Formats: sequence, structure tokens, C-alpha cells
Amino acid sequence: MLRLSKKLLFAIEAVVDIAYHASTGPVRSTDISRRQGIPRRYLEQVLQQLVHHGVLAGQRGPRGGYRLARERRRISVGEIIRIVRKLEGTIDPASEPDGSEIGVKVVRPIWIDMQREMMERFDNTSIEELCHRARERGITAEGKVSADFSI
Repeated sequence: MLRLSKKLLFAIEAVVDIAYHASTGPVRSTDISRRQGIPRRYLEQVLQQLVHHGVLAGQRGPRGGYRLARERRRISVGEIIRIVRKLEGTIDPASEPDGSEIGVKVVRPIWIDMQREMMERFDNTSIEELCHRARERGITAEGKVSADFSI
């Protein structure tokens, strides 16, 4: 089930923050937490999962932080959603085999189709697109250079 949770919002916001505020060095989690109002306890857990799944790269040490592991145009919102859903471990009730005949044959297929359509849209929405939206809406980037790994 596609459910909008705080953890999911935090993950998307954190990745966009890293992409949008990137400079020559990594973005510190304390800066992300301050800018986005994300509690550090949620943020660190989500950031580590995104590193584990190859969305972010982490750098330890006093000048450490996070940067995108790939070009921002190659990271989709759908990918982040799947990572967080796995982390949350929530079961989709629409995928349960048991239920009433109307539920299984009529209601759930509609719900499953809607979820598929939404995920297709999220898969086609890149972090780069969200960064462009932020720029269009006048959000000031703190980084000196808007880093992108485009070649």
C-alpha cells in the first residue's frame, strides 16, 4: 500500500536537500536536519538506508556528510519510496490473498492499478526535477555550487 509516512517524506526531503544544497563537499546531516526540520533520530536511520541502497554516499570524519551516489537525474522518487517502504516493513493489505469476493475481485484490483499508476509517475520524477521546482519557487541554495554529476 502506498502510504505517505513521515519517514518517507523525510527521506525524499533529505535527498532533495543534499542534491539542492550540494557544494564541493558533502552535506552534513545537522544541516539537513536544521533546514528541513527533520529530527536527527529519523534522519540518520533513513540516510544510512539510502547509503546502503546506493542512492547516497557517506563520508566519515570532521568534514563528513552525504552526497548523491549518482547523478540526480538518475535517482527517482519511486526508488526512494521503495527503499523506505522496505525499511518500514509495512504489509500492503491489497496484496493479501484472503478477503471477500468483491474485495479480492473488484475493489483491490482498482487499488492496485492506482498504486501502479502512482509509482510509474514517481519513477518518472527525478531528484533533478524536484531541484528545478525548488529553484523555480525561489528556495535559496546554501551550497556555493549546484553540483551535478552530468557528463
